[in-house]
Amino acid sequence: MRFAALFLAAALAGCAQLPKAPPPAETSEARLSGRISVTVAGNVHQRGTGGAASFELFGGPRAGRLELTSPLGALVARASWQPGLVTLQTPNEERRFDDLDALTRELLGEPVPVAALFDWLKARPWPAVPHQKTASGFEQLGWRIEPKLPALVATRLAEPTVTLRAKLDGGDEGSP
Repeated sequence: MRFAALFLAAALAGCAQLPKAPPPAETSEARLSGRISVTVAGNVHQRGTGGAASFELFGGPRAGRLELTSPLGALVARASWQPGLVTLQTPNEERRFDDLDALTRELLGEPVPVAALFDWLKARPWPAVPHQKTASGFEQLGWRIEPKLPALVATRLAEPTVTLRAKLDGGDEGSP
């Protein structure tokens, strides 16, 4: 998987990392950080893939930034978005995408609804689309969300199954 390969390459390269960027100016938007893992289930013809990283998520669904850090502490990817512009920076290149779904599809092999993550990580449905309550959380956008603060398990219900696990650090700075 591209996600796992990105971190392995950065760890082996040692100094191949992005420079740190200053946090965005103070806003009412969120700053979330923690650890995240994504697993895409395999099948008879293809083995499953996955990867893990620390993350910092700034901003909101319309404009924001996601930074991924390898287990060894190297900043290996920075995704930024605003209306009309989505970019991914890695130590070797910078690429543009049409939207966040296209970016996550390229990076992870499957789309992950980044815009909804801001709310899902706070144990609530994304208000932009309908959801259904379940015994352990809710379903939205074809995903089963099981929030247990400070952790989250989100599982895509369609094949191939994608499981996203996140655990927040000490808290959510800059949000109500």
